[in-house]
Amino acid sequence: MATVSASMLSCDFSAMGRDLERIQIAGADMAHLDIMDGAFVPNITFGAPVIKKLLPFKKIPFESHLMIENPERYINDFRDAGSDIIIVHAEATRHLDRLISQIKETGAKAGVALNPATPLSAVSEVLGNIDILLLMTVNPGFGGQKFISYVTEKVSQAAKIRNDKGLSFLIETDGGIDGTTGPAVAALGCDILVSGSYIFRSPDVKKAIDSLKNA
Repeated sequence: MATVSASMLSCDFSAMGRDLERIQIAGADMAHLDIMDGAFVPNITFGAPVIKKLLPFKKIPFESHLMIENPERYINDFRDAGSDIIIVHAEATRHLDRLISQIKETGAKAGVALNPATPLSAVSEVLGNIDILLLMTVNPGFGGQKFISYVTEKVSQAAKIRNDKGLSFLIETDGGIDGTTGPAVAALGCDILVSGSYIFRSPDVKKAIDSLKNA
């Protein structure tokens, strides 16, 4: 059974607390919080102060996906705001190993994300130190994009590396995940499915989440 992380990027920003409650009641395992700075990606969303406002509604883990330049400047802020998992992009920092250690020192779990065109070799040296490897299946920046099919090969490669080396990191995919693409990547070894538009635009949120869990 897959773990489902509902992307709040697709929620109603004027009622984030209400929508967080909706996905929790519907059975989402985690809330995925997309943090964008308008520099690393061509969009701006929200930051740690907004996440902190969601704490009274929180009943599931928060994973903050930092699509920002120089993320090391803000790790403590996102941890203090209630992030249980902090995911950073390998492309956004010069000192990835040190950044992973910085995240873990806060008590949060550490994840590393790769854009579609970034090879797995970019993180080969740190796979034994991370909790989650997030493979982007769209180019980050906007919700509702089409799934990039060639990333499925990267999912397979990551699963093989994990098995061959006896590692324990979880594989996560984010972008264009729905009732078709979710089962496809889950079959290749993906453990966590991040989905936004498919969940929040569904007339039956619980049914959408269940279809991903059963992938």
